[in-house]
Amino acid sequence: MSLVGALPFLKPRLSPSVSPGRQRRHTLPASEFRPLNTQDAISVFEIEKEAFISVSGDCPLHLDEVRHFLTLCPELSMGWFEEGRLVAFIIGSQWDQDRLTLDALTLHKPKGSTVHIHVLAVHRTFRQQGKGPILMWRYLQYLRCLPYVRRAVLMCEDFLVPFYQKSGFKVQGRCSITVASLTFTEMQYPVRGHALMRRNSEAIGFPQTVLLLEEPIQRMHTIHA
Repeated sequence: MSLVGALPFLKPRLSPSVSPGRQRRHTLPASEFRPLNTQDAISVFEIEKEAFISVSGDCPLHLDEVRHFLTLCPELSMGWFEEGRLVAFIIGSQWDQDRLTLDALTLHKPKGSTVHIHVLAVHRTFRQQGKGPILMWRYLQYLRCLPYVRRAVLMCEDFLVPFYQKSGFKVQGRCSITVASLTFTEMQYPVRGHALMRRNSEAIGFPQTVLLLEEPIQRMHTIHA
């Protein structure tokens, strides 16, 4: 299935009180999910920089690496926009090995069946609103529409393991990648079957269990080595 087949998970959410035919012209959608592109790179990096540098002193992806992945595999990214403003995002790339290595932090393997989630970040103004869990749920459902994807993997600090377990990820073991004194847990999510295609599969239709998940402190932690 092509990217077009995944569009139900990327369509903007329309306000339930206003029919599409009566919407005002030339207005931005209240909420929109779409793949990112290189024009979004600066906005992505500004959110990422604020979220990570104060905590770890570095970013998972530097600006040139953000542009790198958004050039090579924009279809493996997802941005959440509200009235045209980027409020949260995920950036991923393909990987072709069972476990993550240092190469996974900078390389895109087009023949791989694994999606490596590099970073999930939410703008500081929109944290503690449950946007992280919702965006992750939506992203994982979107991956189900891509026939070459068999699983998603990430590396996170130990305190974030329970959050990703609630999103369906399973612990795969200690990650071989370390940064200074930081160590990480590697987690995976099996991508099976077809996307959950419901009549109302916009943001308003997320399962209640997902909406009740708590926002992680501010990010999934993958460090640029």
